Amino acid sequence: MPEIDLTVLLLLVLAGLAAGWVDAVVGGGGLIQLPALLLVPGMSPLAAVATNKVGSIMGTTVSSITYYRRVHVDLRTALPMAGAALLAAIGGAVIASSIPEQAFTPIILAACVAVLVYTVARPNVGRDNALRLTGARHLAAACAIGAVIGLYDGVIGPGTGSFLVISLVGLLGYAFLQASGIAKIVNLATNLGALLFFVPAGHVVWAAGLAVGVGNLAGGYLGARMAVARGSGFVRVVFVVVVSVLVLRLGWQMGDELGWW
Repeated sequence: MPEIDLTVLLLLVLAGLAAGWVDAVVGGGGLIQLPALLLVPGMSPLAAVATNKVGSIMGTTVSSITYYRRVHVDLRTALPMAGAALLAAIGGAVIASSIPEQAFTPIILAACVAVLVYTVARPNVGRDNALRLTGARHLAAACAIGAVIGLYDGVIGPGTGSFLVISLVGLLGYAFLQASGIAKIVNLATNLGALLFFVPAGHVVWAAGLAVGVGNLAGGYLGARMAVARGSGFVRVVFVVVVSVLVLRLGWQMGDELGWW
């Protein structure tokens, strides 16, 4: 069992606070939270992934409610997309223990670089809602995005919120603020789906999960309020910073796996 003393708990709360704020604004809080959990003595990678979901679901719950109350979130898109993502996340969690994370790293890194280049090269993207599809085609595309990213979240997780935001902006045409609101609801569903497998399987370390959860809850509330107050331009800037950090982290990880340094 992991060794968790008071100092470790306090550090996990702080990591959860930072992760919750980032996650509420643009997603990607797992970049902070999951590595923090992996530093806990005795914490296995699978237990860290499972425990990360406990913290994340607390933050995404409060940020989802905050966005819903303050932004006109498109529930006609968000709820079906969340349903598809939840089912896919359950499947992802089931296979999480059998697929090595390094198999995904090159693909995720390439996707992040493409997302970053696209966002920086098109400064007006995500400023206003300009939906590209309507009716059944819009709903089908949203559910497909939810399923693909939900599967990824169940297997690994970090960057899920960022992938949801840029998919909603780049593929469906939402503004960054509206996309963040929808992404929070979908991310809540993916966390729930993963936990439906991880909790009965006994992979969650509850002391660590509740510690990061308390911080994540506070960070999620503060981040959602700040994003709503400052609008899509602020969300876009934070998004570029978070994806840049994700690219650097994945690049370093892949280089380390390949023995480049």
